[in-house]
Amino acid sequence: MRLLLASGSGHKVAELRRILAAEHVDVDVVGVADVAPYPEPVEDGRTFEDNALIKARAGFARTGLATLADDSGLEVDVLNGMPGVRSARWAGGHGHDGDNLALLLRQIDDVPPERRTARFVAAMALVWGGGETVVRGVVEGRLATVPRGERGFGYDPVFVPDGQALTTAEMTDAAKDAISHRGRALRAMIPHIVALAGEGS
Repeated sequence: MRLLLASGSGHKVAELRRILAAEHVDVDVVGVADVAPYPEPVEDGRTFEDNALIKARAGFARTGLATLADDSGLEVDVLNGMPGVRSARWAGGHGHDGDNLALLLRQIDDVPPERRTARFVAAMALVWGGGETVVRGVVEGRLATVPRGERGFGYDPVFVPDGQALTTAEMTDAAKDAISHRGRALRAMIPHIVALAGEGS
């Protein structure tokens, strides 16, 4: 089965392939760069689940392939859950990781360590000819005062998962995948992917 990941992020495509392989799920994962170009949908949902469905529905409608999409972000408690669905655009432009991270750190610069609690949230939607389903993965943690690590992307350099000493940008791929929000969402989605592959879709 070919499975489209409705994302232009090479990081996310690689992460999905890695996790599915580790779980022994044999599907051919392709990204939007591997299919005929189609207009990027407007992510105007109010929740991660809304935006994941918008992207998955658009991918399926344009390609006819079973389509998986995620919407994920960081919720910071002292910012009332922000940046939330605006995580990738927090500093204004989409995907400007360095600017987003710098703005966030400025906003919480005077917040003491015990109040720097946050969580990564990922909603994942799967849309195919027979229906659609959505799951959620969450990892709780806290925010470091300065970025650490060269791996990962987005807010990984400042996010320290509960029970860990390293930021997710300091972890190996395998260690991060085992606890990450996307990893948890994907593992919740795997039974649906397996069932769909078994139908020969």
